[in-house]
Amino acid sequence: MFLGAVALAATLAAGPAWAQDLLKVAGIWTVPVEQQWVSRLHLALKAAQDRGDIEYVYSENVSNTDYERVMREYAEQGVGLVVGEAFGVEQQSRAVASEYPDIKFLMGSSLAPQEPNFATFDNFIHEPSYLTGMIAGSKTQSKIIGMVGGYAIPEVNRLMNAFMAGALSVNPEVKFTISFINSWYDPPKAKEAAFAMVDAGADILYAERFGVSDAAKERGVLAVGNVIDTAADYPGTILASALWHGEPMIDQAIADVKAGSFTAADYGKYAFLAAGGGSLVVDESLVDAAAVAAVRAKEAEIKSGAFTVEINDAEPKSTM
Repeated sequence: MFLGAVALAATLAAGPAWAQDLLKVAGIWTVPVEQQWVSRLHLALKAAQDRGDIEYVYSENVSNTDYERVMREYAEQGVGLVVGEAFGVEQQSRAVASEYPDIKFLMGSSLAPQEPNFATFDNFIHEPSYLTGMIAGSKTQSKIIGMVGGYAIPEVNRLMNAFMAGALSVNPEVKFTISFINSWYDPPKAKEAAFAMVDAGADILYAERFGVSDAAKERGVLAVGNVIDTAADYPGTILASALWHGEPMIDQAIADVKAGSFTAADYGKYAFLAAGGGSLVVDESLVDAAAVAAVRAKEAEIKSGAFTVEINDAEPKSTM
């Protein structure tokens, strides 16, 4: 059952259609499920449903002003687990969770979990982001890298800061121009911001948002991807991508709910490289073999614990 926010009320009024012997999971998304961050969770939940582990229903494009209502309607239907994004609705989502202590909530958030049932997570892919920074730093000729982000929140900031640190580790002369579009999904706006960076001399673009890689392709520069692998859509453009895999976290949360061991914990650790929640993909036809070898060696150090990528949630600043 795939629901839009508008159709949700009518569907709920008709009564639950879920199988009675499965864990019922609801996803509540403020953007289309194709958007990169949400897509990682959506696909992991669909995979769990395909295995027969859960019954999954979702609403997409839910506005912040409507989010609380949608949470309550799913809660009233007796779902066992709600997965969603609390970044713009922290107070409201936590209030709803407190009203339904028997329902488990796993919410994307920059803040701490809330007892007894509000667990949090974030896509801690700062480690592969550092590695993509190393690749970009070794590749840039102009020594200017443009970076376009959604919002300057910890979840975005830490990835951009890690990327910058990785680039500077191999090329201390690199400069960065940074822009936030203040939207999670506005490809035209991200594209225009990226065009301005290329005009200012950037020969590599960090694509935290959709639209940036389109600009790179049109202007004949290179790009670094984030969260999902879009190399097939932009052949010859994407140097590398830091990927997020939602399966380790989603599968663990489902197992915890079924075992009765789900608590108000931070599930962010399941995004780390060692947990399998993050990874690096490189187009080795675009990157020097020596640079790839150096990056893979650093990746092994990270996984073994010999090297730690700093988590820096401060807003990154342009250095030009």
